[in-house]
Amino acid sequence: MSKKVIVFIIILILLVIVGVVAYFMSQNSNESENNRNQAEVIDQTEENVQNNNTALPEENNVDNTNTTQTGKTLVVYFSAQGHTEEVAQKIANNLNADIFELQPREEYSSADLDWTDSNSRVSREHEDESLRNIELVSTTVDNWDSYDTVLIGYPIWWGIAAWPVDTFVKANHFNGKTVIPFCTSASSGLGQSGDLLAEEANGGDWQEGQRFNSNPSDSDINAWTDSLK
Repeated sequence: MSKKVIVFIIILILLVIVGVVAYFMSQNSNESENNRNQAEVIDQTEENVQNNNTALPEENNVDNTNTTQTGKTLVVYFSAQGHTEEVAQKIANNLNADIFELQPREEYSSADLDWTDSNSRVSREHEDESLRNIELVSTTVDNWDSYDTVLIGYPIWWGIAAWPVDTFVKANHFNGKTVIPFCTSASSGLGQSGDLLAEEANGGDWQEGQRFNSNPSDSDINAWTDSLK
């Protein structure tokens, strides 16, 4: 065998070896790339799972701190002959409100309320303002600070709110509260009664009030309370 043939065989063998080595190196490289890609996919999947798990509590939990809270409503009233009491109770029922009656320590009798008698109690109190400081059984409402809206009802006496109401208004602070007066009257309107109470009050956002006759219909009361909702 000539030297040229031997050299050719050796070169051929070397080429085969180089080819085999290159092939295996290429396979290893592809396998490494595949492993790397799989690792990246796994990492990304785990990251997505973690992100989803983190988001779940935010989606499932309700943040009550952002829920609008509606304050309670209170109906306060003084009733001399029962007319205002009847209206006040219907208003409280319509508004799902609590109710508080103003009771004079010395109750008014029928004779006391006879405004046609110049010697009756209300007539004397009307003539002498110093007699209008009417002591009430209580001016303290439980959980007063929990009420955002206070409706104050009263009969009209000589064009103004019956003065037992003044005692309650002066005794309480209305800061941060919406105050809505309402009255019952056979003929007189609300007049300046609400404005005068607001002047005596300790704060409060006093709104325009409503006058009802002595025996208003349920529809009249419902129409007004619906406008307040």
